[in-house]
Amino acid sequence: MEILKLLLYLFIIPIIYASHNCQISWCGNDNIVIRFPFRLEGEQQDPYCGYPGFKLLCSNDRKTVLKLPHTEELYVRNINYIRQHIQVYDPNQCLPKLLLSLNLSGSPFTAIFQNNYTFLSCPYPNIDSQLVPIECLSNSTNFVSSIPSVNLTNSLLESCYVIRNISVPAAWQGLLYEGNFRDDLSEDLRLTWYEPDCIECESQGMLCGFDNGENGQVSCFYDYRTDLSYNRSRVMRILSLSVVAAALICAIVVTCFVCLKIKDTAAQRSTTTAISLQPATATTGLDESTIESYQKLVLGESRRMPGPNDGCCSICLSDYKSKDIVRCIPQCRHCFHAECIDEWLRMNSSCPICRNIPSPSHVHVMSPNP
Repeated sequence: MEILKLLLYLFIIPIIYASHNCQISWCGNDNIVIRFPFRLEGEQQDPYCGYPGFKLLCSNDRKTVLKLPHTEELYVRNINYIRQHIQVYDPNQCLPKLLLSLNLSGSPFTAIFQNNYTFLSCPYPNIDSQLVPIECLSNSTNFVSSIPSVNLTNSLLESCYVIRNISVPAAWQGLLYEGNFRDDLSEDLRLTWYEPDCIECESQGMLCGFDNGENGQVSCFYDYRTDLSYNRSRVMRILSLSVVAAALICAIVVTCFVCLKIKDTAAQRSTTTAISLQPATATTGLDESTIESYQKLVLGESRRMPGPNDGCCSICLSDYKSKDIVRCIPQCRHCFHAECIDEWLRMNSSCPICRNIPSPSHVHVMSPNP
């Protein structure tokens, strides 16, 4: 049975991935890992390496770009494969203008939550304290502002006219703050997707992908050699190598069996005490000293995370709170609750999001949030 498992892990599973010819991609140094269901346009990969509608681009400045069917290009700040969230922003730093034309129809993405806002155009001057100009949409004679639709009053309608009422994707659902758009319209857009559903695969430390290129069904796969590109023409060579390797393993097993029989016979005839050799216990995780070398920090009142992280721990899926202690993986800078990532690293040596295996001495210095 152990021999069969060894053959499975060494040869069978790599052959499955070799036939898929898929690989992990990046755009420059923005640390955005691109893998199923996303696919990087222009890569020499088979179409089934990505799910329909999840195509990403690389900009001229080597940033990861999401192009929605009816919207201008959005830059990607983070992809959370475990929660199936994508965080995007406007490269022109005028998110309200982009929101006025935002249309998610025809794409697999939807808003996590939505808040309703009314955009107004008003002449200068306007003394209403609720109205704060949106600089990138205003000019010298009129200014554009936005307020929660529930705060729209008749006095505002008398002095301004409504440009448009829109539902704005929001990071969380709650009461709209009076007076402005600061929390929803000035931050990144956080979108999610429900199809394909890969949450179970990702939460178990596996990857999601098509069974094959025809039936459209997705399954979970172990992360074997997914970062390498294989050509289909090499599959037969790998099969041949597998047969030779299997024969070699069988020969080694037979030789070991014969040696053990000879040794056992000699032991029965000898009064020499046999020395018992105990196999060393293998471990796949990190030791405590290495884990402790990864930086910890205490979150401040803003709960703002360093690096490419969102507002919740990707392991326990709980939102961060002030004074929570988090630990960050060096090199990739992904952060988690300290108790969550410590337990993970005792069993796994890689980051649970991007699978990076940083050097123990590669530690970034990050300042705690205020």
